[in-house]
Amino acid sequence: MVTQGSVSVGRACRVIGLQRSLWYYESHKDDSQVIVKLSALAENFPTRGFDKYYGIIRKEGLKWGRSRVLRVYREMKLTRRRKHKRRLPQRVKEPLQKQLLPNQSYSMDFMSDSLVNGRKLRILKVVDDCTRESLAVWCDYSIPGERVIEVLQQVITERQKPVQIRVDNGPEFTSKVFTEWCKGQCITIKYIQPGRPMQNAYIERLNRTFREDVLDAYIFETLEEVRILSDEWQYKYNYLEPHDSLQGKTPVMMKESLPAASHLKQMIEQDQPNVHQQQNTQSFISNERNN
Repeated sequence: MVTQGSVSVGRACRVIGLQRSLWYYESHKDDSQVIVKLSALAENFPTRGFDKYYGIIRKEGLKWGRSRVLRVYREMKLTRRRKHKRRLPQRVKEPLQKQLLPNQSYSMDFMSDSLVNGRKLRILKVVDDCTRESLAVWCDYSIPGERVIEVLQQVITERQKPVQIRVDNGPEFTSKVFTEWCKGQCITIKYIQPGRPMQNAYIERLNRTFREDVLDAYIFETLEEVRILSDEWQYKYNYLEPHDSLQGKTPVMMKESLPAASHLKQMIEQDQPNVHQQQNTQSFISNERNN
């Protein structure tokens, strides 16, 4: 039975000189494997071109035709030059350890806010992981890696050089200037995994308190206002506010109740001769008993 639709299709094909079989033809090509392979090559070698990709495909023993691979390559729009994306090295998950001594492990992080006129602000914060003491709150319009080093040097001058610093993967902390400075100071950088702020929980908890007490509580017109309020907040936080995690002590009280790392080292060195003397005495007694 010939329908009106088939007649109109046949008439249209005759007018344009097209065979009816081509009108009803449906492609059954499956290029899913080629797409997956080209996607992987583009991910691993983003700066290479089609000739390099096809050479790798043939080397792996895949018998796809060049014209087929080129067609899929163009359909995926891989002919456009792509900017090579800098990728972070894989970060190892490290548990957040409780520190027993002050000045051994610091944590750092950035916060953002803005003035009334809309100009953005950056706030750098440093905390002692053991005493939870806020060591620095520096506010500025821009804080590059060089300024981060200056703030840390001031903290180290007033206190002590830490063994490690826990940070996220921000550009200020991954910059060559900061990493080389830490290497020269023999300070280990502990990077958290991307998207895992809970691995830097000490500074994140401090950020929450600072935002509630300062950033969300006031409207700032100048940068100087932010700095004055930040200094006042840091004094109250360290000297006046007790913490449940510190058994009701303030951070300064917690620091004063703990021995410094240098004092602990001296205590251990003083006890070592006594230990050696006891061991020698015990060995002498045991030899006399055997004789």
